[in-house]
Amino acid sequence: MWALIAILFLNMSQRKIPNSSKKRFATIYIATALLLFEIGTVTILTRGWNHNWAWLFLAICIALLFIFRKRTFPFRLTCVECGAKLSFNRIIGGDENICQNCYNKAHPDAAPPVVTEEDPTDHYTTVDSVSEIDWESWQPTDICVITYLFADGKVLLIDKKTGLGKGLVNAPGGHIEDDETADEAAVREFGEETGIAVSGLTLVGDLFFQFKDGMRQRGYVYFASSYEGEMRETDEARPYWVDLAAIPYDQMWEDDIHWLPLAIEGKRVTGYFIFDGERMIDKRVDVQEEE
Repeated sequence: MWALIAILFLNMSQRKIPNSSKKRFATIYIATALLLFEIGTVTILTRGWNHNWAWLFLAICIALLFIFRKRTFPFRLTCVECGAKLSFNRIIGGDENICQNCYNKAHPDAAPPVVTEEDPTDHYTTVDSVSEIDWESWQPTDICVITYLFADGKVLLIDKKTGLGKGLVNAPGGHIEDDETADEAAVREFGEETGIAVSGLTLVGDLFFQFKDGMRQRGYVYFASSYEGEMRETDEARPYWVDLAAIPYDQMWEDDIHWLPLAIEGKRVTGYFIFDGERMIDKRVDVQEEE
């Protein structure tokens, strides 16, 4: 029973990891086999049968798992591409069974950039124009994701209750952890702030922010097309649905109105911004039509 409960909790954790449908079904198959074994042993005990019959039930369950092993055991401990040891999240999730480096090569748009310890861009705190910044050598101090969920002509936004942008209207998002990719962080952060598990992610924007206080932030923007779960308020945010025609840009970060409408129209956007606190100093937005 405890093993069954542990596997079900594992399955719930897998829901937060993108591209893990095969491994999620695998844990369900394993849980089903354990449930069959439990039913068999309970039957033996209640009917007073010889306890050795339990070995037969166990053999049947193991045989079923072996016969359907391609579905019940898709898990790997090492990367199928380079042989590197996989992280725990990569073992229980990610049907491709590849390490972070191989994933980044296969999905370059979703891989967070490398942040070096060198800080060659301190002088950018004094500039007032995005044209004065060498964005090729610019390195972020903070890497984050932001995700917009669309459904029935509405978009889910939040009233930010903590952290950067507190008091402003935004979309769910946050920092990318060391052991996850941008799209994985998008799913996790959205769930933590709203209680909703999003899927069907599309990368639509890449934003670069230089702040006067020295913070340099890069943000990946995702649009989500489907979701599961019930929306709830959290300590970080109060989520709510808004009609697309009524998005409150006057209550959001100043840059949003310059790139979000373009992204909603189906364009891929890259934005460069300079901020002094919450006040935008300068901007440049490059657009690319979706292929």
